[in-house]
Amino acid sequence: MRHFLTARAARIGALAFLFIGACTTSEPGTGNEGSGGSAAGNTGAGGATTGTGGSGNATGAAGAGTGGTATGTGGTAGSDVTGSGGAGTAGAGAGGTTGAGGSAGRGGTTGAGGSAGRGGTTGAGGSAGRGGAAGTATAGRGGAGGTGGTSSTGTGGSSSNCMTPPAASALVGWASTNGSTTGGGSVTAQMVSTVSALNAAAAGSTPAVIYVTGVLPNGMIKIGSNKTIVGLCGAELHGHVDVVGSSNVIIRNIKIVGYAVGNCSLDPSYTSTVGCSSGNDAVTVEQGSHIWFDHDDISDGTDGNLDITLGANYVTVSWCKFHYTPRTDNTGNDSTGAAGHRYSSLVGGSDNSAGDVGKLNITWHHNWWADNVVERQPRVRYGQNHLFNNLWSSSAANYCVRAGMDAQILVENNAFVGVKNPQQFNSTADQMTSYITSMGNLYSGTSGTQSTGGGGTPFTSAPYTYTADPASGVQAAVMAGAGPQ
Repeated sequence: MRHFLTARAARIGALAFLFIGACTTSEPGTGNEGSGGSAAGNTGAGGATTGTGGSGNATGAAGAGTGGTATGTGGTAGSDVTGSGGAGTAGAGAGGTTGAGGSAGRGGTTGAGGSAGRGGTTGAGGSAGRGGAAGTATAGRGGAGGTGGTSSTGTGGSSSNCMTPPAASALVGWASTNGSTTGGGSVTAQMVSTVSALNAAAAGSTPAVIYVTGVLPNGMIKIGSNKTIVGLCGAELHGHVDVVGSSNVIIRNIKIVGYAVGNCSLDPSYTSTVGCSSGNDAVTVEQGSHIWFDHDDISDGTDGNLDITLGANYVTVSWCKFHYTPRTDNTGNDSTGAAGHRYSSLVGGSDNSAGDVGKLNITWHHNWWADNVVERQPRVRYGQNHLFNNLWSSSAANYCVRAGMDAQILVENNAFVGVKNPQQFNSTADQMTSYITSMGNLYSGTSGTQSTGGGGTPFTSAPYTYTADPASGVQAAVMAGAGPQ
């Protein structure tokens, strides 16, 4: 979210008086398409075989096949390939590699041509089909048809594997409590490939399941309540995703890239008198409840990558990757200089925010704070935040997890690799109101603080069922599994 609540006054209206103060406080520190069986256009030789004619030496006349199983007037029909008898003409296969033609028929008198075969499913062309061998002059019955090749899926064929969304992770954590998070449920999915189509489909509160394809250019995307957004085939959203005042939302298997790829001034909301914090997050969550991010890649937000503020509640973030393109933040009254305001995940936008009390309960599991993240991984005010089986590996980081005012944080079975200050308090004053519980974590090549305890209320046991794997296997598992699948 932006640095000053006034930057969002147009959106949050009458709620603004509840949330006084800066929302982003600067942190201390730096086919094989088939052919044959589903081929269209193979000219079969005599359908599948030459007919059983009388004596004679002529080769059976070729019937026109359209792929599939051709029916000859005599003999046994060939399967998914050109038939035997006369020499078949090769056609473009579809659906799999075409099978070779059947054995050559032993022709008698000229057999009647086979009837047209029934075409299989048309896809993008595969290998050219091979016709059957020419019949011999010896009298006898037609040879049996050849067997078609094994079909495989290819682009433009019957369907592509990436058009079927991967299964979601099991829902674990705060988003599963006090009801659940179902998004659009089981309604029929609709496909979109433009910003305008996505905004139209995601508006309002009517349940919807929306499949996104392609790379959508920079834009402002608003997600309403009761929505499931799923990326297919490497889909990307660029610009800003707004989940403000919306509940029961699932966003998964998609890449979200903020405006500020290497340069905060690329953001249309950027103000040079303030600096990077004047711009948009890649994703902003405010006020709503039951939100689930699963297997997403979120990067280059101008202010933050994924900020969860202003009383949002019951959120799970699972198997996501957060990172930045290098940039600086050298202008404005909120300048962070070489740190580039590469501050990933802010929970709670200001101190003394009465509307946040008892809310901002978030589970973070199997996430990866990766290249060039400097701070807020996450930085938490209020709320009970449970972090288990996550990975931190940014050598640029000033700190990883930070507890601010009234934060209750449980850090469990995570892997901190080559980073500074894995856990710390925001200030001595905040330490008096917050608490960090740490258990089972792996610290490899780290330096700085691993703060625990505090003067606030301990959060030692999550109110839901989960399994925290040993920290020793977290790095490999998260690096292999985080982000879109």
